Amino acid sequence: MLYVSVGNQWDNFLEKEHEKLYYQSMNSFIKNEYETKTIYPPAQDIFNAFKLTPLDQIKVVILGQDPYHEENQAHGLAFSTPEQNPIPRSLSNIFKEIRDEYGYELPNNGSLVGWAKQGVFLLNTVLTVEEANANSHSDCGWQTFTDNVIKEINKQDQPIVFMLWGKQAQKKEELLNNDKHLVLTTSHPSPFSARRGFMGCNHFRLANDFLEDNGVSKINWKIQ
Repeated sequence: MLYVSVGNQWDNFLEKEHEKLYYQSMNSFIKNEYETKTIYPPAQDIFNAFKLTPLDQIKVVILGQDPYHEENQAHGLAFSTPEQNPIPRSLSNIFKEIRDEYGYELPNNGSLVGWAKQGVFLLNTVLTVEEANANSHSDCGWQTFTDNVIKEINKQDQPIVFMLWGKQAQKKEELLNNDKHLVLTTSHPSPFSARRGFMGCNHFRLANDFLEDNGVSKINWKIQ
């Protein structure tokens, strides 16, 4: 169930992970969860980040934790939510920071698909969650999988910006040792911590400055 072809360079990596014992064990667990409980995102959306942002096209990595755990919110991209849904509070703070950096008006939807298609890899460290039960799948194997994903991205030869917001994301900094990349850290955009560093962090401009300095096209952070 958990192995699907995403139709790009990620397939080589996914095939290798699928053969590992931890992944096969996780596959059995997740399959049973979807059959017996309400799990988000919909199964066909689990690997949307991989489908939309091929490995060789990554410019920026934004790490989230686990998916939104309410109906119709999660769709396989960290922090993002489908267009017709209310904008979650952490994402609202992200948009406010972009407004302050660029002067853009606040958007009326929370879909980050446009970012993903430009090369922003929106990775949650856990890719599934039980309804109304945050972090319920944090120990089933996803952490191993996404650590391996981060290591694979770290090996890439192109310049990449990693945005690590909050303590959980910052733990992944130890996996990043490629001098070609830029690592940006600050507090999480959650309403509980955004004022401790996230608001005013200037990460979106710093990312674009780094990309431009390395001959890579910038990200248009404006939500259409």
